[in-house]
Amino acid sequence: MKYLNYLLIIIGSLVAFYSETGTGKNEYMLIGGVALLMIGIYRISKTITSNNDKDDTEDISKNE
Repeated sequence: MKYLNYLLIIIGSLVAFYSETGTGKNEYMLIGGVALLMIGIYRISKTITSNNDKDDTEDISKNE
């Protein structure tokens, strides 16, 4: 499942670059590529856990 996210990012970026470098700029292909790129980035960011909340509360208690 993790590889699907990376595949979405790679395919989305390649499609977006291809649509810009082609002879006729295709806006729909660019939008589709950017959408795939954003979906891949969103799916990866959902799996990253945040440990900042625990670190922030420890810093506050040390200062008091």
